Amino acid sequence: MYDYDLLVVGSANADLVIGVERRPAAGETVLGSDLAVHPGGKGGNQAVAAARLGARTALLARVGDDAHGRLLLDAQRAAGVDTAGVLVGGAPTGVALITVDPSGDNSIVVSPGANARLTPADVRAAGDLFRASRVVSTQLEIPLKTVVETVRTMADGSRLVLNPSPPVPLPAEVLAACDPLIVNEHEARVVLGETAGAEPGDWARALLALGPRSVVVTLGARGALVADAHGTALVPSVKVEAVDTTGAGDAFTAALAWRLGTGAALADAAAYAARVGAAAVTKEGAQASYPTAEEVEAL
Repeated sequence: MYDYDLLVVGSANADLVIGVERRPAAGETVLGSDLAVHPGGKGGNQAVAAARLGARTALLARVGDDAHGRLLLDAQRAAGVDTAGVLVGGAPTGVALITVDPSGDNSIVVSPGANARLTPADVRAAGDLFRASRVVSTQLEIPLKTVVETVRTMADGSRLVLNPSPPVPLPAEVLAACDPLIVNEHEARVVLGETAGAEPGDWARALLALGPRSVVVTLGARGALVADAHGTALVPSVKVEAVDTTGAGDAFTAALAWRLGTGAALADAAAYAARVGAAAVTKEGAQASYPTAEEVEAL
């Protein structure tokens, strides 16, 4: 019996968000809205999104001993996330600088801060969390060596979900553990390098050839393509009016990871995750936009 449906190993950032009429070109200054500060980071986002849906969730991360760190811890606890694995100190809390335009599209620059100090030793010290978790989800806003150690520390029978964002070429050891590897178009091209084809189906097949047990390619308004040894399937998107896309991919990943842990088939889990991601873009912010299971059912 697992104590946690999902263990998220990853980043926790304070999101500093400004609305703009358009994003500035090189050398240009534009005026924006008042600054808003929200809890974020891919790891923190995924943990909150899963907990809101009802998943028993734990977070392994590092934050600074500062106001932003306290904001992040409070947000996790309010959502019902177990924060016993959140380490404090070593550097200031990570920060994401985000601009959002009227269409809901965003541009993000991240200062990793304490996230860069989440080490392989921290992962090894959290062995009890890994042994208690059915699914482990991670991303690349923490050091790659820490992600490698995450793979090595996972308990037998648990499942790894990886979103390689921001993308870098991945070691074979990590790729082989992914079930699934979740990428968007940009991430797929970085992971594949010169071997990337022209179509999503090409990317999915090429990514599978690198070793993952399954692959999900997110396609924005076109939905998502899922692929494993049994073939590929297109999961349609859910049509909504987007207000802010910040953190929507994290909500998708968290929902997918949780549903896979309940035994759902990959395509079914992705269809549910698409509904969760769609619900998230209808509200401003990242974690503040994440729906409950009841809100997803009502969509």
